[in-house]
Parts: sequence; C-alpha cells; structure tokens
Amino acid sequence: MDDSELERIASNNPALTAPGTLDTTISRQRSNDQVKQSSNPARTSRASSTELPQKLTKHDVGWRRVVRNFSPSWFSVTMGTGIVSLLFITIPFQSSSLYWLSVIFFCLNTILFLTALTMSILRYTLYPEIWAVMIADSTNSLFLSTIPMGFATLIESWIFLVIPYWGPWAVTLAWAFWILDSFLAIAVTLTLTILLISSTEQQALHRITAAQLLPIAATIVAAGTGAEIARVLPDPHHALGTLLASYVLWGMATPLAMTVLVMYYTRLALHKLPPREIVVSSFLPLGPLGMGGYTIMYLGSVARDIFPVTQFLSSTSTGLPIAGDIFYILGLFIALIMWAFGLTWLCFALASIYKTGAFPFNMGWWGFTFPLGVFAVSTIELGLQMPSLFFRVLGTVFSGAVILLWCVVATGTVRGAWDGGLFNAPCLANLPKRVERDEVVEGSEKEKGLGS
Repeated sequence: MDDSELERIASNNPALTAPGTLDTTISRQRSNDQVKQSSNPARTSRASSTELPQKLTKHDVGWRRVVRNFSPSWFSVTMGTGIVSLLFITIPFQSSSLYWLSVIFFCLNTILFLTALTMSILRYTLYPEIWAVMIADSTNSLFLSTIPMGFATLIESWIFLVIPYWGPWAVTLAWAFWILDSFLAIAVTLTLTILLISSTEQQALHRITAAQLLPIAATIVAAGTGAEIARVLPDPHHALGTLLASYVLWGMATPLAMTVLVMYYTRLALHKLPPREIVVSSFLPLGPLGMGGYTIMYLGSVARDIFPVTQFLSSTSTGLPIAGDIFYILGLFIALIMWAFGLTWLCFALASIYKTGAFPFNMGWWGFTFPLGVFAVSTIELGLQMPSLFFRVLGTVFSGAVILLWCVVATGTVRGAWDGGLFNAPCLANLPKRVERDEVVEGSEKEKGLGS
C-alpha cells in the first residue's frame, strides 16, 4: 500500500485523522505551488489576483465552525469518562475516596454527554445537509454507535451510585432509559450493518479496520446494562423479561462481533498493520470481548437468583430449579474463554503500538480507554465470581492503567479543542459548494486592495 493510499484512508476517518499529518501535507503542497509560481512571473501575477483573497464564510469561523465539525466521534469522550467512573466504583479494594471520585466522574460525564448531545442537535438542525453526507461516509457513520454506548455508561453509574439512595423511582427511570438505549443500540447495529453491505461502493479488505466493531459493541453494552437493571428491579417478572431481552441482545451482537474479528485478523495477516494514524484502533477488539464476557457472566449470576423465584424452566419431575445454576455455570465458562481471547488481542494491540512507534494525537486515542476499561471490569468480575485474588488484583492493575490513560488523553483533547485542531470533519468536503455573498467575513478587504 503506497503513501497516497494510507493518507486517503486516514483522511476518511474524522476521529482518527491526524491534523498534524494533514497540515504537513498541505504545507508541502503550498510550498511546491509557491516554487512553481515564483519561476513564472506572469503566473504569479494571475495567481495573486485569484488566489490571495481567502473567503471564509460565517460557517467557517467561531462557534459555527465548531458546530459544523462536531462529528459523532466526540461521544467517545463520554464513553472513556463513563468507564473511568465505573472503574472507581468497581475496584474490589474500595475506599471512600474511590467512591467520591466515581461520583465526580459521573457528574463530569453527565455534563460532557449533555454538551455533546446539544452540539449534535445544533449541528443537524442548522445544517441538515450534513446528516446525509455523514451517513453516506462508511467510516464517520460508524461513530454514531458511541452515542448509545456513552448513554449506557451514564445508566450504569446511575444504578450503582443513585439507586441505592433515591429509591424505587430511580429504578423506574433507569429502566425506562435502558429501554430507550436498547432501541437506539439495535437501530445502530442493524442500520449501519445494512448500509455497509448494501453500499454500491466496493470495500477493499485493506480498508477494514477494528472500527467496524463499534456498531456491534453498542448492543453488547446495552445487554450488560440490562443485566444490571434486572438485578435491581423489584418485580421478579419484570426482571425476568429484562433478563431474557438482555440475552437476546447479547446473542444478536456477540457472534457478529466474532465474525468481524475474523475479517480484521485476515486484513492484518494479508495487509499488515494499519496506518500510523489509526493504529490505536487495534485496542477496539477488547470492547466486545471484554463487555461480552462480563455481560454473559453477569446475566448468569442474575439468572441464578431470578429463575427460582419466577419458576422459570423449573423441572416438573424433581421440582428443583436448576436452570439458573446451569445458566450461571455456562456464563462463567464462556466469560473465561472470551477473557482469554481478549488477552490475545491485547497482546496484538501492544505489539502493534510497539512496532509502529510514535504516532500523532487524535480523537482515536480515546480507543485506549473504553475497550481496556471494559476488559478491566470483566477481569474484576471474574475475580469476584470465582473467587480469585489473582483476577481481582489484575483487574485493579488494568483499572489503574485506564485511569492514567484517561488523564493523558483528556489533557490532549483539551489542548486540541482549545486550539481547534480536533474539530475536523473531512466528510464535509463532500457537501455541495455554496457561495453566499452576505456570509463573507474575510477577504473582502484584500479584494478592494487588489482592485485599487
């Protein structure tokens, strides 16, 4: 694969594009143009009259530029912040400071999610034409799945931090939010997959990245949230229905995720490592594997409590409610296998980072936090269910690594947002050009100077 192909692939990904790399390419092209123009005075004169005025409309500056370039990948910030909040409350070696840190991150994540949601609503309300362009982009559209996943982290934090103190109405609200999140997750998983396989544009194998797992992971995360909701629902029959629905969600997504992993492994074997700008996506397989293992294990744990109460699948001959124990044992076994498979992909990801070396900061760095975070949660849950001190300690180590990574990535994101470098949506280049004379905010003075 040549350099031009790698640049084209990276430029198609709004979350994984490296602004520094693109700026270097643009500056190199401008330098070449300047050399050519300096060798031809006539051409330089003509270019001065046509290329010097830089017309920026009101949509290209200020808050409108931020809104237009606010791609769905920004919801990955809420995913990373949400999983940190959950890790603080999940770490088995608890203290009061960890609890309050979890509360702080929950409040921060709520603010971030509401801000991102407001910006997105503004984007598609003020510029409705961007929606069609974004959906048609085979890479940008994948990050729509970060919306239900970010929302799911808020629901899970609500379950652990709010419900124990605020009573039944908080349970009902969490249940309603979970139902909404599940419908959103299913819609994202099915719609984006159908759009992918029905697209008229032929996809090459070397363009397949682990980002294809994002829409699938949304439904797996919804299934895990449903298991936690079923645990706190007061009505056993409501809990049973939620539990069975969560099993269905898990079954819809997990086998599909395994299929994509096979495709991604084939891509790595035939075309080697992905481009430097998107090598962080190597951690994304930990998401469905870690969350999938945690979900099936937690579902089995809840089934062991709910099935006997509701007499679900009870044996009529012996009267022994053994179905819950069977679901629990199978869930624990499958979770252990998925955890081991995730460990393999973790080694692949670390090796990819090592072989690639230094790579530029971009929004794709949030791919470090959530996948590794749910893998840490799965590790801790294995340590609690077995029980095993080894898994509890290892899960705590993973959690510490995720928290440190969050600090690094959050710092880079604040810097990039402050200077505007991270507000870059390449899919906007596909919008039809429109020139509105009353919107020109810069360049008119240059035109007057040239005219005089």
